[in-house]
Amino acid sequence: MGADAVVVGSGPNGLMAAVMLARAGREVLLLEAAERFGGGLRSAELTLPGHVHDLGATVMAMALASPAFRELDLKGVEFAHPPVVAAHPLDGRPAVLVHRDVRRTAEGLGRDGAAYTATVGAAVRAGLPLVELLLKPLGPWPARPMTFARAARFGLGAALPATTFARGAFRTERARALMAGMAAHSMLDLRAPISAGYGLTLAVLAHLVGWPVVRGGSQVLADALVAELRSLGGEAVTGHRVRRLSELDAPIVVLDVTPRQLLAMADLPGGYRRRLERYRYGPGVFKLDWALDGPVPWRDPAVASAGTVHLGGTLEEIALSEAEASAGRVSPRPYVLLVQPYAADPTRGGHTLWAYCHVPHGSRADLTDTVEAQIERYAPGFRDRVLARHAMGPAELEAADPNLVGGDIGGGLASLAQFARRPVWSPAPWRTPLPGVFLCSSSTPPGPGVHGMGGWQAARLALRHR
Repeated sequence: MGADAVVVGSGPNGLMAAVMLARAGREVLLLEAAERFGGGLRSAELTLPGHVHDLGATVMAMALASPAFRELDLKGVEFAHPPVVAAHPLDGRPAVLVHRDVRRTAEGLGRDGAAYTATVGAAVRAGLPLVELLLKPLGPWPARPMTFARAARFGLGAALPATTFARGAFRTERARALMAGMAAHSMLDLRAPISAGYGLTLAVLAHLVGWPVVRGGSQVLADALVAELRSLGGEAVTGHRVRRLSELDAPIVVLDVTPRQLLAMADLPGGYRRRLERYRYGPGVFKLDWALDGPVPWRDPAVASAGTVHLGGTLEEIALSEAEASAGRVSPRPYVLLVQPYAADPTRGGHTLWAYCHVPHGSRADLTDTVEAQIERYAPGFRDRVLARHAMGPAELEAADPNLVGGDIGGGLASLAQFARRPVWSPAPWRTPLPGVFLCSSSTPPGPGVHGMGGWQAARLALRHR
């Protein structure tokens, strides 16, 4: 193909890898099977004309903290912040609100305010160097001893199951529910080790950089990365599916794919193949998008200002819901993660809304009524606001993006074992045993999220390849 480097797949990690290679002077060819670039960053009119919905990520909790994105000055990308970062409604009581300010958030937690400040607040005071350490679990690390000391303290709580951490750190139902809602982003059973770590990390990011959305839709970020690549002399092509690595002729190949796709694409050495075959995928999601004729009629009006809303009630309720999904059962009252883009971005053509719940891997259950019932629980009359809806279960999600195996939006189970073995145990897991071939998807460290760090790390390794 004549390029110095070929990148397969244009999710945030593939795009970042392509840009980093091009910035280093390599002639880069980016190949995308779909008709639009972006992978999990794509946007489309899923419900009504003029209503922009994000197919995957909307909330950029990691982008502003990512060393990879901080290296770039992307033109035309504006991050818009909602007045309230996140809300967690509770039955018959005011919702828990997460503000950018730690103190204001703590005040809403009553007698657990001091405990929140001592845990989340202490990590926030460590600043971006701590987050950078979390996003570079295998290095290179910031040369600041204090960062490591603070990371060690943070890690003591982060290593725990979310249920254990929440019950040990907090006394009130409000604070415990807040931690459960944060930790459930991990798609883990909340009794599993390190599930607390995911919740703590997201809480820290909420205060450090916020959880913004991209004005106009996440596609704007994908398109800006493609434009950056092309400005550096790179080529980007859609509608080109790579089925076998033998189709590619370049000294460097970077793959934004999961282990399942790599197994089908390449003839791999037996030991590496067997390790990839043991890679585990997690629960799937059932996602709904709506066009509404007005804002969600929350029982607590303060929730209307939140970009992200966690629905599911108490720690015990959410833990049960996540345990059901992990065990292969559909919960009758699932934890629902809901995003109100219009709270931050009025440019998407009206009141667009999306939500998903966790379901067993590959589930074919239609949970439209179940999810809407959870919303109605906290927003009576919600269904009366619906103009149109669009549903995608695990099969539809995987058809739209093959990296979402069985509907797993995280690129693989986020368990303790796979935190250290993602996708294989190695000091450089982005490197494959095939000369010049590298992995960069969310199946590599540091895992899921719009941070581009998998692509950043893979590109760094590739540039050292001879």
